[in-house]
Amino acid sequence: MVTAILSAPPAGEATRDTFQGFATWQVVLFYVLSTASIVVFVWGCLRLLRRYLVNRGRGTRLRPGRMLKVVLTHAWIGRRAGLVGLAHAGVFYGFIVLFAGTTILAINDHITAPLGWDFWVGPFYKGYSLFLDVFGAAMLVGLVGFAVRRAAARGVRLDYSRVDGRPVSAKRARYRLDDWVFLWSLIFLGGSGFLLEALRIAIDPPPFEVWSPIGYALGAGLHDAGLSPGVADGLRLGTWWAHGLVALAFVAAVPFTKAMHMFTGAAGVATRSETVSRELPAAPETGYATLKDFTTTHRLDLDACTKCGKCHEVCPARASAMPLSPRDLILDLREAQSLGNLNVLVPEVVAPQTLWSCMQCNACVDVCPVGIEHVPIINQMRRGLVEAGEVDASLAGVLTSIQKNGNSFGESKRKRARWTKTLDFELPDARKQPVDVLWYVGDYASLDARNQRNTQALARLLLEAGVDVGILYEEERTAGNDVRRAGEESLFQNLAAINIRTLSSCTFNRILTSDPHSFNTLRNEYPRLGAPWQKEQVTHHSVMLLELIEDGRLSIVNPLGRRGTYHDPCALGRYNGIFDEPRRLIERCGIELVEMPRNRSKSFCCGAGGGRIWMKETAEPGSRRPSEQRIDEAVALGDLDYFICACPKDVTMYEDAIKTSGHSDVIVLREISELVLAATRVPTDVAEAVTAAG
Repeated sequence: MVTAILSAPPAGEATRDTFQGFATWQVVLFYVLSTASIVVFVWGCLRLLRRYLVNRGRGTRLRPGRMLKVVLTHAWIGRRAGLVGLAHAGVFYGFIVLFAGTTILAINDHITAPLGWDFWVGPFYKGYSLFLDVFGAAMLVGLVGFAVRRAAARGVRLDYSRVDGRPVSAKRARYRLDDWVFLWSLIFLGGSGFLLEALRIAIDPPPFEVWSPIGYALGAGLHDAGLSPGVADGLRLGTWWAHGLVALAFVAAVPFTKAMHMFTGAAGVATRSETVSRELPAAPETGYATLKDFTTTHRLDLDACTKCGKCHEVCPARASAMPLSPRDLILDLREAQSLGNLNVLVPEVVAPQTLWSCMQCNACVDVCPVGIEHVPIINQMRRGLVEAGEVDASLAGVLTSIQKNGNSFGESKRKRARWTKTLDFELPDARKQPVDVLWYVGDYASLDARNQRNTQALARLLLEAGVDVGILYEEERTAGNDVRRAGEESLFQNLAAINIRTLSSCTFNRILTSDPHSFNTLRNEYPRLGAPWQKEQVTHHSVMLLELIEDGRLSIVNPLGRRGTYHDPCALGRYNGIFDEPRRLIERCGIELVEMPRNRSKSFCCGAGGGRIWMKETAEPGSRRPSEQRIDEAVALGDLDYFICACPKDVTMYEDAIKTSGHSDVIVLREISELVLAATRVPTDVAEAVTAAG
């Protein structure tokens, strides 16, 4: 005989019985299975937590407020995602609301109702029903959208083919199947939930169930179609168990499947460094050789990855057929971690050439919806390679030169200020007299012949504007931004100590540089290492030139009347958020600015960063280097005069790429200082050359 464990609700009252029509043994079985599901879930979570705390949280700071913000606003997941972001928002909020609804029901059934307070009735029940119906529908719509997109996907994001030539692991071969199982489990839970509601209502549609609009419409339709109460009740019981068993299996599987990203993703964002990539940690100086060396944040990152492929899509190394995919790197490390492989990672898990392919452009970090720190992880693994002496041969030569001569060109330090000899005025020596602006010129701006033209143009502009500026002459050394990102932490620390000591002996108010790489390190990393200046005192030349024009200290008297496109340097834009000032400066010069499809934070790397400019740059057959791809992108805009840069390394990379890509007769490269000089019509050969070239 069928009996109900809970008393039946009063007739006609807006509520329902959770276990309507269940025998005692069925209810007991459900609770036994629920307990088992929860035990497995908790055991799995504790297992993961023990893994994350292996280093006792070293290098990790949990920010509960940020985690709550992530959960409530969906801001990280929805960034730059378009319709996919909206679909995920539907799934995201739908799942949260349905989970909250189940929790509320459990509280009522097992805590408040036994104590005499049954709040799951009347107006509360009606509002509850409406809320869950709306968000349940949003979840289903989002899930179906994902299913359609995934079934029709032809892009690189969801292509799990390896890019490094290594064999596909058994686990990787199951990635696509795992994704589909996860997706269809949620679709089944959402769909069966609505079917269960419809069958319950179809038995005898009560008027108050109109507050469950979707279930009521389906249930009333089934009732009107002639579905008998007996058949509807039998189907309801079957659907209830199918829905319940899948739900319990889903809960138990969470710590072992993609579903865990619901927790690790939010936690990853909450523990992510606020200065990620632009300010690398000093420890461990010897880097990561095994997974035991990883900080808690980075071990958490490995499990947070959802395999969405956004980082894979934007990576310039992957786009150039180099053996690096940020997604693949994280997944390879995750597989090693899940297997308990804590031994040496390189080359067993990750090939050295994979790590040396990274340009440290931060595109992967910027686009990741769950806050994974790909760039710092790669940087730490590079440190491990440097510690082991496994360094790219050409890079090793440059690092030795920097250690010996203080610059990456292998030149005597006496040659650093040779570019000033052709000026018809003398720049003050900041070591010998106080200056308002100390100009940190940088290696490429000082020693590369093409970039010396830009540097001379900037010097003339500063003189014309009456800026009290001085340089360090032969005492300047490379700032070390790329040395650090190449993994040579010890050399970077040595350079930083020498440069900070030199700069600290000078009297100045601001530091100026035209090199975004030096700008990033002087602004973000040196102050953490004891430099006596604030990051706001470090200025990029594009910002200062705009200030000088807006303050009336430089006048635009010769608007150039040309069309150009501007390339955002990674270290200036993505790293430091300086996007508007260079554009306003270009437009002030009378140039119509035409944006490339990938601009601002989505800018495509030139290929120079992370020490790559010092390594042999080759393209695989059928592919083009990042710099050539970028020039192709600019030329595709049509009818442009200038490809405009604001970084000496960009000038070097793109000047060469214009030639090798076959576009020398289509577009001309101009550094932003040259354009300002021409537009202000300062009487110099450089300005005349720029005007003539236009």
